[in-house]
Amino acid sequence: MTTLTYTAPAIERLPIDDSFATPATADQLARAAAALRAHGMDVRIADTADEAADMALSLIPEGAEIHSGASDSLTAIGLTEVIERSGRFDAVKPKLYAMDRATQAREIRKLGAAPDVFINSAAAITEDGKIVWASGSGSQLAPIANGAGKVILVVGAQKVVPDLATAFERIERYAQPLEDIRMQVTYGMRSAVNKFLVVQGERPGRTTVILVREALGY
Repeated sequence: MTTLTYTAPAIERLPIDDSFATPATADQLARAAAALRAHGMDVRIADTADEAADMALSLIPEGAEIHSGASDSLTAIGLTEVIERSGRFDAVKPKLYAMDRATQAREIRKLGAAPDVFINSAAAITEDGKIVWASGSGSQLAPIANGAGKVILVVGAQKVVPDLATAFERIERYAQPLEDIRMQVTYGMRSAVNKFLVVQGERPGRTTVILVREALGY
């Protein structure tokens, strides 16, 4: 009898700068929160990840149509599970998974781009109130920029950086290498940063940022 063995492909790893994993100080967090509020965003500060999850859920009405980005932060605090599988909300992502990309590409694009509520994290937030995302496809950027009616962001303190230049360094030297590993493990393909979004102002009442005093996600 012949025994077949499978050897998983080796994971290629980019250099990771762990200095970007250190949570911001209380003063840095306060400066970022004040700047975000001045730019039209509602800001709440949670002491723990569990508190942040409770805050986020309190902002979502029962039965609301909600879509979520692929976020290690949301998964880590159980929000992805609650949103997609609890039955409490009209979750968009399970609908997208059930659709046929070959025949329903237009419907998939439209449904994912303009949900009533979109929840995600961010790659970085600057102390002067800019929020930065990086994406391969850009699918998560459309609802954040304009498509979603409401946006909720849950962001760990390690993502607060002094300025925009440091935000892009954080993506290149920390977030992207870790996302690259996740993509290889999960999908067998490399990650790519093809598109960026920077939000430095918002109409009041649309976006809520929940800053967590501890590290969350990457």
